[in-house]
Formats: sequence, C-alpha cells, structure tokens
Amino acid sequence: MSPYKAVIFDIGGVVLRSPFIGIAAYEKAHGLPPNYLNCSIVGRGSQGAWQRFERGELPFSNFYEAFGRDLSDVANGNEWYKAYCVKKALSCPPLPTSLNIDGRELFGAMMREAQTYDPHIRNALLRIRATGRWKVIALTNNFQKAEVPESEREFLGWTKGATPDHLLALFDDFCDSSTLGMRKPEPEFYLAACSRNNLDPHEAIFLDDIGMYATPELVTVLVIEFSFSNLKAAKRLGMDTIHVPIGGTLEAVKQLGAKLGIDLVNSADEQPKL
Repeated sequence: MSPYKAVIFDIGGVVLRSPFIGIAAYEKAHGLPPNYLNCSIVGRGSQGAWQRFERGELPFSNFYEAFGRDLSDVANGNEWYKAYCVKKALSCPPLPTSLNIDGRELFGAMMREAQTYDPHIRNALLRIRATGRWKVIALTNNFQKAEVPESEREFLGWTKGATPDHLLALFDDFCDSSTLGMRKPEPEFYLAACSRNNLDPHEAIFLDDIGMYATPELVTVLVIEFSFSNLKAAKRLGMDTIHVPIGGTLEAVKQLGAKLGIDLVNSADEQPKL
C-alpha cells in the first residue's frame, strides 16, 4: 500500500513548458553568455524584482522597470557570473560592460513559452486524480495575484489570465506564491501547502524541475545549480522528491508511477494550449 497521500507538482517546467527557455533565447539574441541573466535573477536574493513579484509584493505596474533595472546591473551581474563560472569550472567569456535589458521584452518571451502542457505530466496527473487515492496539489512560484491590463495580456499569452481556469481545474489545491506571500525554496511555503491539505511532509511526493535547457537550435544544456534548492528544501522537510529535467518528463512519470505503485505511462493526449 502506498505510504503517500498527495503528489505535489511544480507548474512551469513540469506541468507546463519552462519559461526559462525564453531567457536562453533572449541571451543568445543579445549576445550574452548562457545563464548570465539567470545568475543575475538568482543573485539578487529574496529582494530582487523577480522574487518580490512572485510573492505578490511588487505590483505589475512597477515590475517591468524594476526587472529590467535589476538585470542591467553589470557590476553585480558580472561578479555573480564569474562566481558561477568558477563553481561550474567554466572558462569565463568576455562579459558586458553595459546592458539595457528590456524587462517587458524578456518577461513576455518567458511567459509566451509557458503556454503548453507537457503531455506526459498532464496525462499522469489526470490518471492520479482519477484513482481518487491521492490529492493532487500545485506548488508554484507564480503571478496569479498580478493585476495585468487587458491590453498587455495578449502580449504575455495571458488572454485567459496568468492562471487559467482549466489549469486550476487539474488540481485539488493550487498553492500560488503571489497569493500566499511565500515562494520556493522558503520552507514555510511547502509547510503551508501541507497544512492546507492536512498532510505531513513525509506523506507527499514533490516534483520540480532543476535548471533549464536551450532550445534545440541552441544545442547547449544549461544547468542552474542554485535551483537545486527547490528540491533540497522539500527533502529537508521530509518530502520524497523527483527531479523533472526538461526533456526528461517521461522518465520522471515512470519514477512517480513506481513510487505510487500504478502505471502512469500510456499514450498522452494532444498537447492543449493555454
């Protein structure tokens, strides 16, 4: 008999295509080294524009400017990238002397990428719910609280909202960072999801993506080691975890099925668009 009572899914990069593919494309288009902007986003820590927006602390009207300003800071950005290269044993390429990152352009590229369900994960999710044996919960750093003007929604691919009803309907509970005021990897966020669903952490399996990958035409695999903290935080609390690398969702589904003791692998439905 399965020891688990719930399966907890990340959204972007697990249930849906990863928005970080948009960052890889933006970096390539603007001649930036791979992962440069990701290092700057992470380097800002909990008070960066991205992090504050995910917690619902920064209004949408101020986000684009703050996001672009954070990522245009080459003084800090270059130091964070040098540290990344040292940690990954990479030869550091020439770094920019100045940047003018357009926060709107970059965020739009990211959000438009995240409009397609992963067929293997979606199919597994539906099969788990159909059994009635486990709760299915979303735990996502997201923007549900953002008040976006209608004129901007089409640009972002949010014509049905940042979190459309058909996505919400897949889950028994949807824990969104912007509505709860917490984000991964803050332990309180995981514990809030458990508390809302009468779970102990050890009764849940948590699936999250780590890092990102380039689009096929970029070829390169880009791993952001900082993102391991999402799964590490869950594991420290006692959750079982499954790494869902982009391009490796089928294997992740097989691992999930083995843990639950059911077959989750069959022909997936056609990928719906958001």
